[in-house]
Amino acid sequence: MVLPPPFHPRPSGALARRAVLLGTAAWCVGATGCSGGAKSPAAGTTPAASGPRTPSAASSSASASPSPPGTPSASGPAASADPGGALPRARPWQPGPGEIQPEAKVAAVRLVEALGTWSRGQGTDRAAAGRAAALGIPEALAAQLAVRAGSLRPHADAAVVRVIDAQYGGILSDTASVLVVCDQPTLAGAAVRPGGTTVDVRLSRTSDGWEVTALHPAAPGPAEPLGPMARDVLAQSRIELPPASVADIRSGAVHDSVLRAMLQLAGSYRMSISVVRSGHPLDVFGTDRPSDHPLGRAFDVWRIDGHAVVDPATSRTSITAFMRAAAAAGSYNVGGPIQLTGGATANQFFSDDTHHDHVHVGFTA
Repeated sequence: MVLPPPFHPRPSGALARRAVLLGTAAWCVGATGCSGGAKSPAAGTTPAASGPRTPSAASSSASASPSPPGTPSASGPAASADPGGALPRARPWQPGPGEIQPEAKVAAVRLVEALGTWSRGQGTDRAAAGRAAALGIPEALAAQLAVRAGSLRPHADAAVVRVIDAQYGGILSDTASVLVVCDQPTLAGAAVRPGGTTVDVRLSRTSDGWEVTALHPAAPGPAEPLGPMARDVLAQSRIELPPASVADIRSGAVHDSVLRAMLQLAGSYRMSISVVRSGHPLDVFGTDRPSDHPLGRAFDVWRIDGHAVVDPATSRTSITAFMRAAAAAGSYNVGGPIQLTGGATANQFFSDDTHHDHVHVGFTA
């Protein structure tokens, strides 16, 4: 089942004010850019752009004041802009309680929202670069990011990115990977088409805050004939999948062990999956060890039974039970916000800052 865009709580204080300013700047440039169609690299590529800096949010506080459940964030002009006339309204993502270094996620998300949202006539490379530059990114880097945005800039007359989740692919003291999981309906003529992608945004920490250095859009590959387990996963309403993860499963590159575990866990839990294969770093962040994700041997869960893993209000007992259930479903490597004891092997369970916002479920084959 394709995951709909969720409610995003609204933070308070400097972080919220900074988010409004970033959104406003991006939309002002989007309204004055040049005309033409969007352009993206050839299918199957995962380009990267690198360069000096993107400003981060002003505050490092992780506190937030959530709106009532089910209420979308609606702060700033970006929340009310309707770029295609027939598309859903843009809705800027905001970090909620419990985040580690929320300003890193905000910097990554604002860039993805700016590059992936445009009105009619604003889909050119130049217009996309202008939206990125409006966030304070140097013009040369903004131009690189625009032309290498890949699946974030599909051919369309207009598009709206609405972020489903922003989770860490890795975070260290001065570098980070933020996986921005997107729903992205597009407009072609009068037809609204569903879509979306996941973007691995890389950042470095400087004296000015978190600065974007590169992005790696998902490239799931072409669809293949589905096997029975893949069909069952896609049809299971208790397994919520974002667009890139749906495409991963349709590509045939996801191992049966992953699909089998998803179905087993769905017997007891409603899962919101953030990442399966594409859009994840090739190596475990900060190491040269290959990650299980690009090999089709892992998936990440950001929400369990409707409760975000990162939210301190989410029951630790529920997260613990889910992690143990994932191990019982055959995972050799279960990571999350809680360090569990026991397990079939000494290192079956692990916890670190990267996994404070999701549960990782990995397999050997």
